[in-house]
Amino acid sequence: MHRNLKISVVIPCYNEEDGVREVIGRMPPAVDEVVVVDNNCTDRTAEVARSLGAKVVAERTPGYGAAYKAGLAAATGDIVVTLDGDGTYPPEEIPRLVDALEGRSWDFLSASRFPLSDPRAMNVSNRVGNWVLTVAAAVLFFKPIRDSQSGMWVFRRAALGRLRLTSDGMAFSEEIKLEALLRNLRFGEEHIPYGARVGEVKLQKWRDGWRNLTFLVRKRFGWV
Repeated sequence: MHRNLKISVVIPCYNEEDGVREVIGRMPPAVDEVVVVDNNCTDRTAEVARSLGAKVVAERTPGYGAAYKAGLAAATGDIVVTLDGDGTYPPEEIPRLVDALEGRSWDFLSASRFPLSDPRAMNVSNRVGNWVLTVAAAVLFFKPIRDSQSGMWVFRRAALGRLRLTSDGMAFSEEIKLEALLRNLRFGEEHIPYGARVGEVKLQKWRDGWRNLTFLVRKRFGWV
């Protein structure tokens, strides 16, 4: 509990047994529930997560968005926090981010990685891709977002029912932020330190970047 609120953390995973061990090990005492989504893992991710006290949910539909939909449905906290299972996002920041959400009376907080605290944590091509997608989101939707691709969010679980979330893929990350803005939720961004990943890189940057860009266009014109 933090500020008398139950906090759930949702972590989507595809073969992240080393990363999820580190992430759960760094979880602050304020977190009440950790939900790990096993998205067709072939390693020991689910076993490791259970051994560390996490609730494990299996989701057979492949994709980042599909995993998140399953995990968010299973979360029971008043406040839901999301993290990747690779150690790049800081669990230690959760109490501070909840304080920011509460102190500013926001419904949805997106953690912004930029400017990077450690430039070595993200290569140049990924930085350029993030910039292109963030600018595209701002231009298409007239909504200012500093980091449209961030995978760490803090929001009131009660707000989730107001969001129309359609993507099963990587575009889910930009879609949930845009939905929060389009549904007039009280939205804000807060800077976080971003670190190097643990384990193998799963992102296919050119394919996923193109899909995210085309998703923005389709969503803008009501084609999803």
